Parts: sequence; structure tokens; C-alpha cells
Amino acid sequence: MLTAEELARYRRHLLLPEVGVAGQEALKAARVLLIGAGGLGSPSALYLAASGVGTLGLIDCDQVEASNLQRQVLYDHASVGRSKVQAAGERLRAMNPQLSVIHHDVEMRAANVCEIFRGYDLVLDGTDRFSARYLANDACVILRKPLVSAAIHRFEGLAMTYVPGQGPCYRCLFPDPPAEGLVPNCAEAGVLGVLPGVMGTIQATEAIKLILGLGEPLLGRLLTYDALRLRFEEFRFARRADCAVCGDHPSILVPQDLDGACDVELPAGVDRLSAAQLQALLGDSAAAIIDVREPHEFQIAHLAGALNIPLAELGRLGEFGAQRRCVFVCRSGVRSLRASALALELGIRDVAHLEGGLLAWARDIDASFDVALP
Repeated sequence: MLTAEELARYRRHLLLPEVGVAGQEALKAARVLLIGAGGLGSPSALYLAASGVGTLGLIDCDQVEASNLQRQVLYDHASVGRSKVQAAGERLRAMNPQLSVIHHDVEMRAANVCEIFRGYDLVLDGTDRFSARYLANDACVILRKPLVSAAIHRFEGLAMTYVPGQGPCYRCLFPDPPAEGLVPNCAEAGVLGVLPGVMGTIQATEAIKLILGLGEPLLGRLLTYDALRLRFEEFRFARRADCAVCGDHPSILVPQDLDGACDVELPAGVDRLSAAQLQALLGDSAAAIIDVREPHEFQIAHLAGALNIPLAELGRLGEFGAQRRCVFVCRSGVRSLRASALALELGIRDVAHLEGGLLAWARDIDASFDVALP
């Protein structure tokens, strides 16, 4: 039953015949899980809380960073350094005191995903890691939970919805995950600050429609959004009979961590350098420190003496000759591994990369460098 306070609060919903008192009571009884309390999770959580969803679960083990504030509207400057789920819970309860917020301050893994998911009616995936995205999809298919998935990249976003027995899942569209890190995330490629607001609101809309049984969800439809052209497009796709998780003869029967399948391996013949070992090489004319990030990343912050050759332009390595040592660096160490493999293919035999990338440099050598990393 709705209280007098709730009747007043949700009056604009109650005026909609498609919602009414019964629909608002359904929202109040609903339990929605958000994977990720970041760019996508922020607008989703805010609108679901404002709309009267009774219980929100938040999975996120990160802390709020200053760079989050450009797009993660759940937080303010005072939140920096705090647990995301704790800060988000306080903000959401302040907005709607009748809301119940459950904190899952953990990393989502195969070992805990089913236990967490079982307590909710539907799941919203706002992660930026492919391993988590596939894990969420597989768990929802296995547990027969609806899933609303969205992703953002630079100026573009996409969204789709899965409902058990009614349409294809994420693996039907993308059967195999790419190597983790080979597709840059927001921290590496950047993202327009308002973009997750658009896509996260779409996720909240889909969730409310599913709870109320209204309209036509994004089943078998991939919705894409191009912010620069301000254009939405739709691509239809069908369930695959050979899908590994929702197909006729599934091979994935329990959720599995994908870390092993997604890792980028160290190519044979490439040396791993710690930040301290790289520091000792700075100024050594026999070694070329090559930063393979994009020029705009390099301009924000780079090591003294480093040369900027983006990954797509590594054919220029011939400028250094096969006798000179090439040491590759990037933000996290993923692109430098790819560059190392390409260098070997180009005939350069003395190749190394900075393990952990410039993030490791900021952690171990120069803490002030971290605030300048995009």
C-alpha cells in the first residue's frame, strides 16, 4: 500500500493511467541491482530512486576519484576518496528517504555473482570491463533475470535489453569477448561528460518499463547513440541457436570468470620493467622511451624525454634502427604490450615495456603524476 506521503510524492505517476496506484506499488516492491555506480549507474540510480523503486542494490568496489566528477553525478567534491557505494547510498537516501539501498562493496566475480543476483528482480549493467559484462549476461541468463545493458565510448553509446525466453542475450550479439584492455575504456579513450547521462537514463527507462510491463523493451534491438550527430539508430539481431549460454545446447552452465581468456600475454622476448627500472634508464641514449598513447593523452602528461608514437603509427619504429632498445609505455600497460609484439614483428630485438604503465609510475615514483593522467 502507498502511504499518504507516497501518494503526494508520486502524483505525476498516478495521473498516468498506464501506471496508476497499482503500477506505483509495483515500483515500490521492485528490487533492482545496478552493476557499477559510475557514469551509467549515476543517472540510472537517481531516476530509479526518484521514480519510487523500493530497493536498489549497488555493486562497486571503487572509491570516488576527482576524474569521476566530470560525469558521475551521484558524487560531489566532498565524496572524493570515499567508497562509491557508501557515498551513493547516502545521496540516494537523502533524495528519497523511503528507498532501501543495499551496498555490495565487492568485485563481482563468478564466486559471488549468483548469490548477489538472486536477491533482485532485474539487473542493470553499467560496467566498463568486458569480463564483467559477459559475467553479468551469463549470470542473468542462467538465473533467468532480465538484464538492461549499456556501454559508452567517447561520443557514442549503446543499449540493449535481455528478458529470459523472449529475446537474444548479449552473447548472441557478441559471442566472444575481446582481450581485456584492447578496447580502450573511458580512462584511456575519454568520454563526453553528458553521454552517460543519456544512456543511463535509457537504462532506467527500460527498467521501469519492465517492472510495469509497459511498452516495447529493447529485445533483439541494439540501440546506438551518436552524440556528435545527435542521432539514434537501431540494429536488430536474433537469438543464436549456437549461443554458448542461451542457445539450444549451452556450454556455459554456471557463471565463469573470463580473466584468463581476456588477459594480454607478455610476448616472448619482451622484458618487463618496473617503474624503478625505467627510472634508471631515463637519459640513457641507448634506449628510446616510446609512449604509445594518443597525442592528446601525451600532451596532458608524459615522461621527460619520451617520444610519442601512437600504436597505429608504429611503422615509424624504423627510425630508431634495430640496434637501439625500445621501451614502450602507456597508461596501464596493455597498449605497450601490443606495441612490444609489433616491434618484434618489425625486426626490433631489444624490446621492453613498463609493467603497469604510467599508473605504476605514479604509484611508485611520482605520486603527483597521477593527477595529470587522463
